[in-house]
Amino acid sequence: MRAEAQKIIMHYTTPPSHDDLEVLAAEFLLNLPDELQEFCEGLTVVVEELADETTESELDLDDPYELVALYKSGGEISPGVVRKTANDDDVLMLYRRPLLDMWCETGDDLSIIVRQIMIEELGRHFEFSDEEIDEMVTTHFQGLF
Repeated sequence: MRAEAQKIIMHYTTPPSHDDLEVLAAEFLLNLPDELQEFCEGLTVVVEELADETTESELDLDDPYELVALYKSGGEISPGVVRKTANDDDVLMLYRRPLLDMWCETGDDLSIIVRQIMIEELGRHFEFSDEEIDEMVTTHFQGLF
């Protein structure tokens, strides 16, 4: 679905749908901080309700609600070697139900939550420091809000 195909109003009266979150995430993917943008060409964002059982097992999760996002690399170069850029096989998974729980618990604007989660997950995957990630989260708006 193309990001410009829908305009999302951020003040929801009902929980945003799967499609709503996909549109929101696609828009953020196009407008990532410059520091991340160069690493994410070819990256796809996929929204799922919850992490599947395989992912839960691999990450040793007690509860699928613990995971709000996960970067999945489409192909490993060699064991333990991380590519420094995304390709068409790489996916950023966003998990709708944990995101909605976070939204309800914090009362923050959902768009801010999704944007922050995406920046944090991508920043960690591409080995940015915690300080660099915090800086991107707090300073990057580029006219989105």
